[in-house]
Amino acid sequence: MRVIFMGTPDFSVPVLDALIAAGHEIAAVYSQPPRPAGRGKKERPSPVHARAAALGLTVKVPTSLRTTDAQAEFMALQADVAVVVAYGLILPQEILDAPHRGCLNIHASLLPRWRGAAPLHRAIMAGDQETGVCIMQMEAGLDTGPVLLREGADIAPNETTGALHDRLSQMGAKLIVTALDQLDDLQPIQQSDEGVTYAAKIDKAEARINWSRPASEVAAQINGLSPFPGAWCLVADERVKLLGASVTDGAGAPGTVLEGFTIACADGAVEITKAQRAGKKPMPAAQVLLGLDLGQEIA
Repeated sequence: MRVIFMGTPDFSVPVLDALIAAGHEIAAVYSQPPRPAGRGKKERPSPVHARAAALGLTVKVPTSLRTTDAQAEFMALQADVAVVVAYGLILPQEILDAPHRGCLNIHASLLPRWRGAAPLHRAIMAGDQETGVCIMQMEAGLDTGPVLLREGADIAPNETTGALHDRLSQMGAKLIVTALDQLDDLQPIQQSDEGVTYAAKIDKAEARINWSRPASEVAAQINGLSPFPGAWCLVADERVKLLGASVTDGAGAPGTVLEGFTIACADGAVEITKAQRAGKKPMPAAQVLLGLDLGQEIA
């Protein structure tokens, strides 16, 4: 098929590669505009933009798709279908209607659970044991369109969002290739009105750890926010990111250091398995403790 690909972060890159490997023609790649990044705040293209440019593909980075010019340019591509995965811009109806076979979205949840921007983070933070990928026909509502294909995946104990991200990215890449191969035979299934939840964008204010919560919730917060933005606490006056955790036995006042990097919570305790000090790389907890004195209590 002649495909317009629309994506921005690392999660989307394997999908672009899979479409090319399957023999589809990429009419153009749409991605978010370059953003300032790094210490020098130089503009850096998105991962999809960089990958598409390396492949010699046409890349378009509009700030909006609501203008007449942007819509005319999109329509002129005469695509059979648009494949959208973590693009980051709302598609107006004129864009949704432009490809001959519509726009298909790869969404990293089992819809209607976790519609919205951060389904992986929210699934882990909520303690879900299962998630997956849906191929959805896009419509004007937020992730409300009928589902063409879905595939479930267990969330492993103590799995981080980073690890789940990598697994579901590959799953989505395979599933969209299957969907395009079988498009004439797939029957869209409307989403249920029951079980709808919304995965709101992660607010950095959610990253501060409150040790007065149950250990299961603290561990889910740490794993769900790893690697970005990273849950954090204060050790003395130093802000330390906690990037991996598991629930363990132990009791004490919330925030009490029990043994090693095990911290008491309101109910039980959490063992930190990976952490990152300011200005340093993420390390296993044992390595972090070689240069960090936790004291008797952390905030």
